[in-house]
Amino acid sequence: MKVSHHPDYYLPLPEGHPFPMVKYTLVYDRLRAAGLLPAENIMLPEEASRTDLELVHSQEYLDRLFGEGLSAQEQRALGVPWSPRLLRRSRLAVQGTILAAHAALEDGRGGNLAGGTHHAFRDHGEGFCVLNDVAIAIRRLQRESQITRALVVDLDVHQGNGTAAIFEGDDSVFTFSMHGERNYPSRKMKSTLDVGLPDGISDDIYLSTLEDHLPRLIEKSHPDIVFYLAGVDVAAGDRYGRFNLSDEGVRARDRSVIEWTARHGLPLAITLAGGYSPNAVRTAMLHTIVFEEAMK
Repeated sequence: MKVSHHPDYYLPLPEGHPFPMVKYTLVYDRLRAAGLLPAENIMLPEEASRTDLELVHSQEYLDRLFGEGLSAQEQRALGVPWSPRLLRRSRLAVQGTILAAHAALEDGRGGNLAGGTHHAFRDHGEGFCVLNDVAIAIRRLQRESQITRALVVDLDVHQGNGTAAIFEGDDSVFTFSMHGERNYPSRKMKSTLDVGLPDGISDDIYLSTLEDHLPRLIEKSHPDIVFYLAGVDVAAGDRYGRFNLSDEGVRARDRSVIEWTARHGLPLAITLAGGYSPNAVRTAMLHTIVFEEAMK
């Protein structure tokens, strides 16, 4: 299985910042140390072109990103300080998901050791998300006539509000978000199918709910490819999660999605999305699970 990674996925943030940016390096190191990621399976992305970004994001927003940068108010909504290096890492991550999608179409599965930035809207970023990598990858594949229809399976604990808004009313993209009903964002957008779950949910109910919905997604979406946002902020003890999944519950979730797509012969592109465990090492361990399962 080929996966995208770039050393510049990591960007230093101010001391004490809640986003565990080093997780991108740690996930890569764990997969390499385990022998799961030989050098020939690593795809090194370049920065996504502005032409590709324009498939999703507005000219005005991109002009600010490529020009004077973001205002103080925009940076507060984004949650990370603006810099040209932030734009570079965001563009690298977008291209990483594009490469993962192409690999999935060619080999059945592909991954990005970043991405899943589902809070980025057409005209602004928020929730640590500058550019919506999955939306851009879908539009790129559609422009190339590689696919007609796509399914987004978003299992981050937070609703994929940016992705939902971008594709609302577009029958060619089915957005499925299973998230914490009372968690961020307070104002939810309308996915094709939203499943809001209560705080404190544990393995049994979470997994049974997922298993109940997965078969219906094929019937409703008829996708040519599936994008899986494998956020690990569903795990117990996550700083922003409020769910109570065990490590084995996270593994069972990932295995369920992987096996389900395999049974139906669907290409699967995997991105990391969110994770905010008490320390970055644990966050990286949880993120590694989906690739351990996909690379079996």
